[in-house]
Amino acid sequence: MKKRFLYVLAVLLVILLIVPFSVEAQENETFKKEHFIKDSDTLNYRILFPKDFSEEKEYPVVLFLHGAGERGNDNQAQLTHGSDLFLKHQEEFPAIVIFPQAPKDDYWAKVEVNRDSVPLQFNFMNKETATKSLQLVMDLMDEMTSKTYVNKDRIYVGGLSMGGMGTYEIIYKKPKMFAAAFAICGGANPEIAQKYPEAFNIWLFHGKKDDVVLPKYSEAMARSINHYGGNAKLSLYPDDNHNSWDSAFAEPNLLPWLFSHKREE
Repeated sequence: MKKRFLYVLAVLLVILLIVPFSVEAQENETFKKEHFIKDSDTLNYRILFPKDFSEEKEYPVVLFLHGAGERGNDNQAQLTHGSDLFLKHQEEFPAIVIFPQAPKDDYWAKVEVNRDSVPLQFNFMNKETATKSLQLVMDLMDEMTSKTYVNKDRIYVGGLSMGGMGTYEIIYKKPKMFAAAFAICGGANPEIAQKYPEAFNIWLFHGKKDDVVLPKYSEAMARSINHYGGNAKLSLYPDDNHNSWDSAFAEPNLLPWLFSHKREE
């Protein structure tokens, strides 16, 4: 009886160990590893194609920008947050989904970060030349949107934390590219919203208890976007700290809302 108990226990332990790795393996296998090279610079990224992908059809494209904690050169960490959302709804919303990865020494947005105090202090310089990583992303997106199988009117962007900051900036720098966007616990210089497309749709998320990136940054961007004729809606989660992406990704209407928009000429 004791041997049988130990055998069952061993099997359960193996199952518990295998399941997480199986999910990660599926994720890593489905999001293909790719590299975009421009001159002497390389951008690592992962790309998810719809099931039964055909170059004879047209598909929407989603660009997702990760947070500072997922920077690196393993071409894997950027899948930590958000990738499973698109995998779960792959059949419902067939799209090409791109997860680039910034290196440890770079940032998506042009911003100075003072980490000597909490909450962090940010000096947003979005109007200046883009960082090398964001420029590579924009070059990648220019190449991607030239493909015949991409629906040019249904290009979307979203991101969290550092990626939320990059989301605001890339819309400013590529105002004619995106049909809609979402930004989670990010921030930017509110003045850049003046260059956003008329009636641009963007959904902002932030935790009211966020002590890393204060919610005032999302509140300021929402006010500014709407002031300049955009269509920003803001979801503030009263009990969330910086990990408001968990609540944002749990929003049942996030993907239906995102994919419902088309770019206006």
